[in-house]
Amino acid sequence: MSSYQDFLIRDWRSSDRAIAFNLIGFVLVEYGLTQEPEGADRDVLEVEDFYQQKNGEFWVIERQNKLVGTGAYYPISRGQNAVEIRKMYLLPEARGFGLGKFLLIELEKAIAKKGFDQIWIETASILKGAVQLYERNGYQPSTGVETLRCDRVYVKYLG
Repeated sequence: MSSYQDFLIRDWRSSDRAIAFNLIGFVLVEYGLTQEPEGADRDVLEVEDFYQQKNGEFWVIERQNKLVGTGAYYPISRGQNAVEIRKMYLLPEARGFGLGKFLLIELEKAIAKKGFDQIWIETASILKGAVQLYERNGYQPSTGVETLRCDRVYVKYLG
């Protein structure tokens, strides 16, 4: 667990499942993107299988006991000893405080601590804030987008 200003970042609990799923859906719709419960967003409904049992982590962000964001990663076969950061979503009320950058750095620290060498991220160009965040924090454009609603992929080498 960590905190940033009046935000609390903590491990996901099963009681967060529906709230986190709906939060992500809300943000996707805000940008004209579609939530995919059988596809790209199945991992949010099955956090235990996708993250917890595979040496990954899924975090939620609270402010005054309300979920306002998510962030996660899990190991992937792409690259070398790599993880993918996933599900970095913040509700509008949680944006503009530097929380996204703080969350990204906290995820990177946790990933490095577990000994991974590469971090991959997929995103959509329409998520301009996310694109800027990744590019300003050392993520290099790459190729091989695997998620239908995404059109960009980035990689960062640790160590």
